[in-house]
Amino acid sequence: MLAVRRGGRQAVFFALWCLGAAAAADIRVEDYQGRSVSLQAAASRIVALAPHIVENLYSAGAGEQIVGAAQYSNYPPPARHIPRVGSYTAFSMETIAALAPDLVIVWGSGNGAGVVQQLGQLGVAVYIDEPRKLSDVARSIRDFGQLAGTAAVSEPQAAAYLQQLAALRKQFSTATPVSVLYQVWHEPLQTLSGEHLISDVIRLCGGTNAYADAVSLAPKISLESVFQRDPQVIIASGMAAGRPPWLDNWRRWPQLQAVRYDNLYFVPADIIQRHTLRILSGVTMLCEHLQRSRLKTRAQP
Repeated sequence: MLAVRRGGRQAVFFALWCLGAAAAADIRVEDYQGRSVSLQAAASRIVALAPHIVENLYSAGAGEQIVGAAQYSNYPPPARHIPRVGSYTAFSMETIAALAPDLVIVWGSGNGAGVVQQLGQLGVAVYIDEPRKLSDVARSIRDFGQLAGTAAVSEPQAAAYLQQLAALRKQFSTATPVSVLYQVWHEPLQTLSGEHLISDVIRLCGGTNAYADAVSLAPKISLESVFQRDPQVIIASGMAAGRPPWLDNWRRWPQLQAVRYDNLYFVPADIIQRHTLRILSGVTMLCEHLQRSRLKTRAQP
């Protein structure tokens, strides 16, 4: 009888251990809206609803697991061959459902408020990505690595990125402040607020975002307000890889400091507006532009 009791207890303990092991095997991360995202196993079929998400999945070692992506997901080059589910603002739920994903990663401010609810109706796990600080790039890559079971790749990538970021912060920590208008587009005239990741880039380089107080993330602004704020530097991105011709339209107003000191600069959108490892190249370029502007200002009589 004693042996039976011992055996029964061992069976109970073993069952409890199995339950605990199964729970421990679940993958859980918290997304940018504080939601717990749970998977029973590493995601093997991922849909990514923004180009920067695709790029960060590759950096996390999970590029091969992407089965669907938003338009303009063109980096790294293999991403160009991933089946498209639509643009980041207008994608097809039917196409996503047909791909049978076990994880969809959405862009919180880019994909629209109702996307999570719609995807929830498909019964698929959803991670909301919303990097607003430079350090968030590392967070996203680490989370993606956890969800995809590729932490052996994502962890070193994230650590190396944070190390380079810390070095840049140290390099420009004592730079003289310079006011910056970051121009996204010209018609309509559009910039980015203090809540956007690029504002963190400007801060790192010793600059101040001339529209840090804007209410919306990507506000449309008036020419009159630019005259009032009179930024010392204007930096444009545009859509193409080259300098946008409309940047030089500012030369019509030499009363602006940025024009008077010839501080009209360009940074390619893909290395400054995508929340990826490549943003450090954009950071370096923007910091160099601001440093050049300081030297010009000091050289003026």
